[in-house]
Amino acid sequence: MPNRLAHETSPYLLQHADNPVDWWPWSAAAFEEARRRGVPVLLSVGYSSCHWCHVMAHESFEDAATAELLNEHFVAVKVDREERPDVDAVYMEAVQAATGQGGWPMTVFLTPDAEPFYFGTYFPPEPRHGMPSFGQILDGVRNAWADRRDEVGEVAGRIVADLAGRSLTGALPADRQPPGPEELHGALMGLTREFDAVHGGFGGAPKFPPSMVLEFLLRHYARTGSAGALEMVQATGAAMARGGIYDQLGGGFARYAVDATWTVPHFEKMLYDNALLCRTYAHLWRATGSDLARRIAVETADFMVRELRTDQGGFASALDADSDDGTGKHVEGAYYVWTPEQLRAVLGDEDAEFAATCFGVTQEGTFEEGASVLQLPDPEGLVDAERMASVKRRLLAARDERPRPGRDDKVVAAWNGLAIAALAETGAYFDRPDLIQAATDAADLLVRVHMDWHARLHRTSRDGTPGANSGVLEDYADVAEGFLTLASATGEGVWVEFAGFFLDTVLLQFTAEDGALYDTAADAEALIRRPQDPTDNATPSGWTAAAGALLSYAALTGSGLHRDAAERALGIVTALAGRAPRFIGWGLAVAEAALDGPREVAVVGPQGDPATVALHRAALLGTAPGAAVALGAPGADEVPLLQGRPLVDGRPAAYVCRRFTCERPTTDPEELTERLRG
Repeated sequence: MPNRLAHETSPYLLQHADNPVDWWPWSAAAFEEARRRGVPVLLSVGYSSCHWCHVMAHESFEDAATAELLNEHFVAVKVDREERPDVDAVYMEAVQAATGQGGWPMTVFLTPDAEPFYFGTYFPPEPRHGMPSFGQILDGVRNAWADRRDEVGEVAGRIVADLAGRSLTGALPADRQPPGPEELHGALMGLTREFDAVHGGFGGAPKFPPSMVLEFLLRHYARTGSAGALEMVQATGAAMARGGIYDQLGGGFARYAVDATWTVPHFEKMLYDNALLCRTYAHLWRATGSDLARRIAVETADFMVRELRTDQGGFASALDADSDDGTGKHVEGAYYVWTPEQLRAVLGDEDAEFAATCFGVTQEGTFEEGASVLQLPDPEGLVDAERMASVKRRLLAARDERPRPGRDDKVVAAWNGLAIAALAETGAYFDRPDLIQAATDAADLLVRVHMDWHARLHRTSRDGTPGANSGVLEDYADVAEGFLTLASATGEGVWVEFAGFFLDTVLLQFTAEDGALYDTAADAEALIRRPQDPTDNATPSGWTAAAGALLSYAALTGSGLHRDAAERALGIVTALAGRAPRFIGWGLAVAEAALDGPREVAVVGPQGDPATVALHRAALLGTAPGAAVALGAPGADEVPLLQGRPLVDGRPAAYVCRRFTCERPTTDPEELTERLRG
């Protein structure tokens, strides 16, 4: 019999709907049931493309004996971390504080008042590598609850008190200013010390794509001309693009590399990674003209549209790491890896040898059981481009016949906002109106399905139906960022208006009096702590993403209220720039824009006029950090930056302003390009 999860919309929860465990979704009713029965709560948090979540589900949650123990002595609650990032954040903070590490699946035991008292991540079905079995954990917690409940309550109370004391609201100095040149230079020096000069990226294994840090470095290079900043971006961009973390056949990036050399990825593909990296490579091309950066940006955009676009026009969350290896067994990476024998079966001996040399496929392999992850270690100019294109086309066609990884098809507002920004810019840069249309379709879906009459956002939807969960700060911030970028690319000012609605909600619902930001709205469900985190994780923090969107909106509208809010929010970046630059990358990027102005560019001219198009393109390709661009016909008033901007001698013109001072208008795209250099 299906359990209570059968009525949920989350693909992750639905994967557990047929477990013998009597799962509850996160709800007040679940905790009321625990109180009624006098038992603790098992909270299990994961997501659909999480490899070890699937492993633990198969080993433990599908096991009848384990389920019987759970059902008799616990209320079991299952949470999709992507659907409820607030729940995930609160309890992950407790896990990390107690154990020094975190991850998914996250396993937490709670009192019926939702207070945590015992923590972990993955537990095996039998004792292994010094880890107790899941059954031993359940027995230990059950006995502690039965025999030492007062002690358990004291532990839970201390943990909750510790978490409550971590609030940043009220802890920021009242006079904290956004980072200045010294703090940003200090951040650059910190990143230089952590940079892997051999393999690119920062730190060791596992190695994650540092999208937000790369954006900061590009903006810092634009503002200061720092060759070192650009070199770190170029080296990291090339290493990732040529490594196994990038899908050399189908485009798009895996979540991270398990090694320091970008060779073997964890094969899940997330929308947010690909949206952020697509935009990073497009900006790298804008700064350098790199053919490699252009190819990766376009291929990644095409991957998102081809593999992640939903029937409703939004973008699905992820592709799984695992897939059927052809024998009915789900294996990580089975869809992506190759052996020399598999190459020969598709290409024949001669082309197989060529492909093996180009892609680094060896008899020993770089992955499991002699299989290799495709890489492209040598510069493309050293191979026959036409032959390479033929080989890639044939291998991709053969791979398409393999069982495909599963897709988590829920639409997450924040990640779609990131995708909208990436596709709008990539489409504009490379004359791909289809990508701009894909961005517009996703924006339409967010307005139609995710937004209610009060301009409040639902975090998720599936099959065109909104989820019951409310948007968190990153949803409002990233959607606003996407809409503002789409407005710049298309000249459709209505997207600026929608962004304003969402940013007003940020000011009213998420902002404290001292400018600190919360991850949840003031009227959201109360948890044991109101989550609040200014540091980046896999995506820009909601805090600094909001600062960036507020800053851009202020530049387009002249709103001092939004500018002040952005600057107050950036105060935390000043505190963290020198200490943890790898984890505040987006905040540093926004600070670069604030330090530069950001520059405000109004392009005025008849729509479709070649001169208007040329000026608009020059404005979009300007490298000044975070420049805000508005496009409209003479007399357009949807965006305040356009108001009162006439043609010049009857010709389309561009106006560049900075810190309330405007230069004389220009009708020359080349002159505009020079004005918008960093």
